[in-house]
Amino acid sequence: MNIQEYFGRISYKQPHKDADLQTLTAIFQHHIQTIPFENLSMHCGEAIKLDLQSTYNKIVRKKRGGWCLEINHLLFWALQELGYDVCILGAHSYEPAENGYTAEMNHILLKVVIKGDSYIVDAGFGGAYQMWQPLMLISGKDQAQVPGIFRLMEDNGTWYFEKVKRKHYIPERGDTDFPDTPELGNIRKIYRFTLEPRHIDDFQELNTYLQVSPDNILRKKSICTLQTTNGLLALVGWTLTEMKYNYMEDMDLVTITTLTDEEVEKTLKEKFKTVLENKLVPVNVRGLPPNLVDKI
Repeated sequence: MNIQEYFGRISYKQPHKDADLQTLTAIFQHHIQTIPFENLSMHCGEAIKLDLQSTYNKIVRKKRGGWCLEINHLLFWALQELGYDVCILGAHSYEPAENGYTAEMNHILLKVVIKGDSYIVDAGFGGAYQMWQPLMLISGKDQAQVPGIFRLMEDNGTWYFEKVKRKHYIPERGDTDFPDTPELGNIRKIYRFTLEPRHIDDFQELNTYLQVSPDNILRKKSICTLQTTNGLLALVGWTLTEMKYNYMEDMDLVTITTLTDEEVEKTLKEKFKTVLENKLVPVNVRGLPPNLVDKI
């Protein structure tokens, strides 16, 4: 594994002598704009191994993406290589349908300390709730970014991550909406976590479970999302969603296209720069929303 090879993968060519916030932000943004959040391996008959060498080979050398366990593990390694004070944390994601957080830890994120200040860094949530910059670990502070306003709230040692949503303008429907969790208005709860340091081995059981459990959403839907310079791309099954942030004041433009099997492979190559070694079997189980921009 080589940090320069990683830089080549994320098209990062800027200076990186200092482990400072500016460098962290630049590397982070290159990371999320070149490495897709995707679960396509399980829909191509490929096993996902949760060890650093396997993750490095897959993402850096084969130019693939991965899910949170892979994407954030790779970023953790890169930041360590650059001298950052970084540790792994575990989170419980919010399930709108259940109106609560998962009982089991099912997400990985990072905490980075720079000159005594702590930041939350998470490159692996995907979709419209992906942060674009490190978030200061401060309770109750609105932190505005291109995707919207993010907020961390602390209560008795537990931290809650949420986003203030903008409306969506969908030309195909000729309307606007606040997608997802209407009972919460424009606030979207994302996950909760503590500051207890974790190790990647703490997620091995989760990594196995997600690949074999028929009930989890990652088995029911083939997903590939990528942040762009002004929004995001999301391919869920045969449904391609393109979002442009702040198309109008407090409103994002959302375009939805249904693809054929042949167009799915072409779209992955052209828009996501992803070429699969094995045949993808797209999945989008009926009864679940076809547009997962707000679910992943």
